[in-house]
Amino acid sequence: MFELSIKKPEELRKVAHALSSKVRLEIINLLSTKNANIHQLAESLHIPVSTAASHIKVLEESGLVLTELRPAKRGSMRICTRNFNDIHIQLNDPKEYLNEYESFDVEIPIGQYVDYEVAPTCGMANHEGKLIPEDQPGHFFSPKRTNAQIIWTRKGYFEYKLPLVIPHDKTIEAVEVSMEICSEAPHFDSNWPSDITVWLNGVDIGTWTSPGDFGDRPGILNSKLWAETDYTQYGTLKTWKVSRKKTTIDVFHLSDVTIEDLGLEKENFLSFKIGIKEDALHKGGINLFGKEFGDHPQDIKLKVDYS
Repeated sequence: MFELSIKKPEELRKVAHALSSKVRLEIINLLSTKNANIHQLAESLHIPVSTAASHIKVLEESGLVLTELRPAKRGSMRICTRNFNDIHIQLNDPKEYLNEYESFDVEIPIGQYVDYEVAPTCGMANHEGKLIPEDQPGHFFSPKRTNAQIIWTRKGYFEYKLPLVIPHDKTIEAVEVSMEICSEAPHFDSNWPSDITVWLNGVDIGTWTSPGDFGDRPGILNSKLWAETDYTQYGTLKTWKVSRKKTTIDVFHLSDVTIEDLGLEKENFLSFKIGIKEDALHKGGINLFGKEFGDHPQDIKLKVDYS
């Protein structure tokens, strides 16, 4: 059951948009009996593969369909799975849910990391160009990093400390961290999987496999100077959320880590680390995007719900 509420209008809008297309409804119906790749869906619906891929992207962004890269005879293929059998939409807020939680929000520029480990290919840039010499890990503590709008590394991690400005008499109910990210290949490669992990206060809350490093078109926010290069252009907006019951990525269950596992009461800040494990299956690196780069106008965003 996919639970939707008028209290989350953006999530509700994405689902309504996904269901507004006859073709997307047919895709959902096809996926009710078996999983399929995009080529199979296109063949069943007698539409171009590119059209099927566009519809799947909308369904994936809404949370109705989950896609996964799997090995194929030539490279890999995206397998599509229907994620829910039913949808419940609540348009009226019961009184007991009104003002249930208060929240604290903060954004941290991607260059304000307090620790890092990087290896070529690595670097950082903004709209004016590269800020440090490319593939030189020793330059990553340069003061210029505070101006970065894109940073990348083939290996390693970036660690940040985010403030927890919560009244002492309140109880934290959920922690949510979101950012625009993708894999890191030399130049770019849309078929370049990378297992990207997030740690909160040293606790591994889960890994997401980025399908690739995207550079097939300019990022919406990118300058003309960067758009004309053959470097990474945009990523995918992903949200890790830890609640009292579980950890999710976007709307999908990711792990059984809960708020109680994070030890948030010990400090007035949250340690956030994102990177590639040494034993990761797909060591495809990571790109992080700032609010003036890529497709999404935000830095690393922290949201804390408390009651």
